[in-house]
Amino acid sequence: MKISVIGTGYVGLVSGTCFAQMGNSVTCVDIDQNKIDKLIQGIIPIYEPGLEELVFENYSKGTLKFTTNIAESIANTTISFIAVGTPMGEDGSADLQYVLAVAKSIGQYMQHYMVVVDKSTVPVGTAEKVRAAIQAELDARGSDLTFDIVSNPEFLKEGAAIKDFMHPDRVVIGADSEKAMKIMHDLYEPFMKNHDRFIGMDIKSAEMTKYAANAMLATKISFMNEMSNICERVGADINKVRNGIGSDSRIGYSFIYPGCGYGGSCFPKDVQALAKTAKDFGYTPRILDAVEAVNYDQKHVISQKVLNRFGQNLEGKMFAVWGLAFKPETDDMREASAITIINDLTAKGAKIVAYDPKARHEAEHFYLKGNANVSYVDSKYDALKDADAVILVTEWQEFRSPDFDEMRKLLKSAIFFDGRNQFNKERMDEFRFEYIQIGV
Repeated sequence: MKISVIGTGYVGLVSGTCFAQMGNSVTCVDIDQNKIDKLIQGIIPIYEPGLEELVFENYSKGTLKFTTNIAESIANTTISFIAVGTPMGEDGSADLQYVLAVAKSIGQYMQHYMVVVDKSTVPVGTAEKVRAAIQAELDARGSDLTFDIVSNPEFLKEGAAIKDFMHPDRVVIGADSEKAMKIMHDLYEPFMKNHDRFIGMDIKSAEMTKYAANAMLATKISFMNEMSNICERVGADINKVRNGIGSDSRIGYSFIYPGCGYGGSCFPKDVQALAKTAKDFGYTPRILDAVEAVNYDQKHVISQKVLNRFGQNLEGKMFAVWGLAFKPETDDMREASAITIINDLTAKGAKIVAYDPKARHEAEHFYLKGNANVSYVDSKYDALKDADAVILVTEWQEFRSPDFDEMRKLLKSAIFFDGRNQFNKERMDEFRFEYIQIGV
């Protein structure tokens, strides 16, 4: 099939590349000429395991193209995916200006019947706005061309996006046309050879499914973090509690690890956007509001533990921070807990030496750019030299089995703040570390 993917961010680039890998002819479009030039040169704007190799392979074969010419790409394809950003507005709602701008362009340049697919995460009712924007442009042209709107939410985990796309656990399609539904089934059929995981539904239900899924996962995280705070106060061990409840098949072990709060491009934005939608329709989403409030507070837990241990004035103190990205296997720092923790501590006078295997550039040039009290190093051990303590924020694999003897030699004080409860107290006692974790 001939496909255009408009927007070369995380979702657009992964989707376009994976469609090309299955033999489709894909054109990825972006208004940013610099980004397109870099993609043509093989420079990938994001870190995602396996993506660079697939982009290079399919671009070399000619199945994947990059352009800023949206008119040409739309004229030559029959399925067009809208995969532009939907940033959070000041009131918590999703900002649809980029989605609707693409819809307008489609209406201006389409030359034949098209299936227009909302791949961006958008609130319920967005498809109707996209349809109206396209139709308004067709009417202005005096055109009788027809099109169908489809909602196809993505369920990609950063760090495992290629695997998730190539071997989906479900493909959700919302459409009000049998023709469009069949086209989408044919498109995704090669991805589901072993088992048909295609779930068709109406458009509004598909739009809602994405938000409901992310809200459920965020709820599990905030619930467990709230339990960890209660455990700490009553003298229980959240790690043992987690094992106790996770063995219940109705609960399971996924997303019940206590930590220093969720971040990323999806959970924070989507929980707030869903809550805003509910309020717009006259409903107060008490659980969603609580999920967001708990997560906001949780991002300050580790920094508060540092202050409790070292006092409110951190002048002259230096801390090593292991991990900046919001999760392992990505360089994404959007809403990352590390930002809150580092800003909390430097506001009290502390110096930070930070290490992350992939996110240093994002921190140094964007998210922590203005913080003069943060410096960066190229290895986890370099961060420890003469530090008063080490703070684990992101659970990268290389942090799982460090050389604790070497750590003791480098650190000024053998104090370990574990924001992800990665180790057990017995092990840390063995290496004579003062071990401070969450929910214990």
